[in-house]
Amino acid sequence: MSLSILVLFLVIMLMGVPIAVAMGVSAGMVIWWHDLPLSVLAQRMTNALDSTPLLAVPMFIFAASLFNASGITGHLFDLVRLMVGRIRGGLGQVSVLTSLIFSGMSGAALADIGALGGTQMRLMREQGYRDEFAAGITMASATIGPIFPPSIPLIIFASAAEISAVKLLVAGVIPGLLITIMLMVQIAIMARLQNLPRDTIETSRRLIARKAFVAAPALCAPLILIAGLVSGLFGPTEVAGITVLYALFLGSVVYRQLTVRAVIDAARETVHSTASVLFIVGAAALFAWVLTIDQVPMIATDLLLALSANPIVLLLIVNGLLLVVGMFMESIAAILILAPILTPALLAAGVDPIQLGVVVVLNLMIGLLTPPVGMSLYMVSIVGKMPLHRVIAGAVPFLVPLMLALLLITLVPAVSLWLPGVFLG
Repeated sequence: MSLSILVLFLVIMLMGVPIAVAMGVSAGMVIWWHDLPLSVLAQRMTNALDSTPLLAVPMFIFAASLFNASGITGHLFDLVRLMVGRIRGGLGQVSVLTSLIFSGMSGAALADIGALGGTQMRLMREQGYRDEFAAGITMASATIGPIFPPSIPLIIFASAAEISAVKLLVAGVIPGLLITIMLMVQIAIMARLQNLPRDTIETSRRLIARKAFVAAPALCAPLILIAGLVSGLFGPTEVAGITVLYALFLGSVVYRQLTVRAVIDAARETVHSTASVLFIVGAAALFAWVLTIDQVPMIATDLLLALSANPIVLLLIVNGLLLVVGMFMESIAAILILAPILTPALLAAGVDPIQLGVVVVLNLMIGLLTPPVGMSLYMVSIVGKMPLHRVIAGAVPFLVPLMLALLLITLVPAVSLWLPGVFLG
């Protein structure tokens, strides 16, 4: 019986079947073949979805749609542009900082690209930036969203690995800031070497103060979220609910751009996105249960510990594995498949599961920038109306700061563990 489900899964996936269907079908075939009760299919999938932390996923998706429909992203972009746009390569820096702020509302890379990518790339083209640079920084800065709280992938990992979602979300703050700094340094170097243009926007202290006043309510959203998590007042589900209420308040009362039609459209988009995510979660839960009775986690633990008992060496091995997996597999599916397999082995070697969660998610977010299945590549290709090969060329230089950030987070556990240790014990 050992490893039979993995063989079936790979065969079915290579036939072109969607990953979630491949997980469910392969698990169902193993259950049927070994004469296990078929009621397990419904029980395991239902139990996986009966999870309080997972309630945060649809609410964060809904909140991101509401923020975008309310024009909030435009106010944030304009403020950051007034502040740093005039330096050489300034629009690249604007992209990074705006993504950092918006990540405190969305929690997903593709949401950031959808909300900000079109505006960023259009302005860069108008001011003389190469399309490859515009595409590359749009994708790279979007990786901040799934690391900085609220992060949907981190919540998914916490659910799959059965660890504290609050601690894992708080652990993403410093790594998210580290990625931001790394990307800004990369842009500064490229600006000097390539003589990137300066923004043509007219700015003054008065204009900055006026736009800061307009954008202040939106800027408070990530601050409220992080303060609630760090203080322990809110769990991820409560924070998600408060974020939705705050988005509705800003859009309808403060900025007065949120219409009933926009709320309905945001709700429809949320249902569509949530259905896809939760279908993967349910299928992966069934798949993980069969993996467990197939003793795959124990086999993986023995195999990894036979290679090395050093936690750093094992993390580096896992990094290599995940970077390859990220090239071929959708990130949420990869998290749900690999978390139950890798977590026991790394825990046995002494790796903190909170650090492991950040490392796993960042690896898979880097995979969004790599072919053949990197979803950010296709998203930017559509948003920027660019051929895929040029989008890939634009992503290559920005893999350097992302890989350096990943290496630091891997080698220095305090990067991800210090903040939750200080505030949450």
